[in-house]
Amino acid sequence: MKLISRIFFLIALLGVPVWAQRGSSIGDVVVGIDKNTVLIRVSANTSELNDLALQAFASHGRYKLVASGQAFDIKFTAAGATQVRVDITKGAAGTPVASEVVTGTSARNALLRAADVAVVKTNGVGLKGFFASKVAFIRDQGRVKEVCVADLFFGEAKQITHDKALALMPRWSPDGAKIIYTSFYKSGFPDIFLLDVASGRHETFVSFRGTNQGARFSPNGQQVAMVLSGEGTPEIYLSNGQGRQVARKTRSDAVKSSPCFSPDGGRLVFTMEPGPQLYLMSTAGGSPQRLVTGFRYAAEADWSRGNPQKIACTVRVDGGKYQIAVYDLATGKAEVVSKASFDGVEASWLPDGRHLVYTARDRNSSVLSILDTETGNSRRISVASLGPVAQASVLAQ
Repeated sequence: MKLISRIFFLIALLGVPVWAQRGSSIGDVVVGIDKNTVLIRVSANTSELNDLALQAFASHGRYKLVASGQAFDIKFTAAGATQVRVDITKGAAGTPVASEVVTGTSARNALLRAADVAVVKTNGVGLKGFFASKVAFIRDQGRVKEVCVADLFFGEAKQITHDKALALMPRWSPDGAKIIYTSFYKSGFPDIFLLDVASGRHETFVSFRGTNQGARFSPNGQQVAMVLSGEGTPEIYLSNGQGRQVARKTRSDAVKSSPCFSPDGGRLVFTMEPGPQLYLMSTAGGSPQRLVTGFRYAAEADWSRGNPQKIACTVRVDGGKYQIAVYDLATGKAEVVSKASFDGVEASWLPDGRHLVYTARDRNSSVLSILDTETGNSRRISVASLGPVAQASVLAQ
């Protein structure tokens, strides 16, 4: 039984090779320009805040940083240990647009929150800010993989598990207080654990016979979707937020993986063989409906809360390379949005519904990058000192 569990677990991880491509280096990608770019000048009164502000806005596809000319002028000023004031003016006349003091958990966090205020005041198309988001991710240390957290630009990064085991697929609770993840920590086989972020303490969430993996909270935190194989084939189950009242929702011989809730919590998108392909179903159960993506391989779905019509996924394209695609529920079509020479997998939406964080990888390493789904441009955010990282989960702040 345990050998079968291991096999199902590997299948449920979609069968994607760890290194699917040879020879390319990983870095920033520039393939297109938004014709409606907003011109901005950005500055701050300390070098640390100035560098962070420039890094943030350089990652946003809606903006173009300029040194002169007609533009929004966005100035950040440290106003205390955990406060930053943002002042926004427009044009050569310096017409006032907004001025606000923003409080964060640190000066760095306050700057990112203030930059999000600037995005809301200047983007012109109703986008939310995403700079103050947090990420949970896996740090690959060879035979050991641990859960880490950081801000979006990998400041204040810290490792929060010390299991000395194989950890996989961390996912935030909606309030950011907990992370649910899969680990081989206790039994040597995949169980689901719930981790308290502040204390670092973790407890077993689900440990049934067979494989337990792929857990994910509903948007309100009251339910968790997961994949369990205790009754044979890996099936989709739902529990309450404490891992109790576990109920089976799918029934077939096909292997399933990677369930994700819709923004309203009423539906699930998940991966199912053969293919694999993406399927939708109600959280109440019923017959799954296949999403016709046009690709023979489509997996690892993430449903955007910023734009509920969009579902990001990993697809396999010509030559066997993996890329990020976005399926549009309104049109019923999927389009490849990452256009790099290396693999793009494991998308996690940022709160504006335009950008996402994904794993960029080649034969030698893997990093986390921000992708602008409208232009295909991406910018690396993870730092070399952490080594290979992957499987990001975004928490909007």
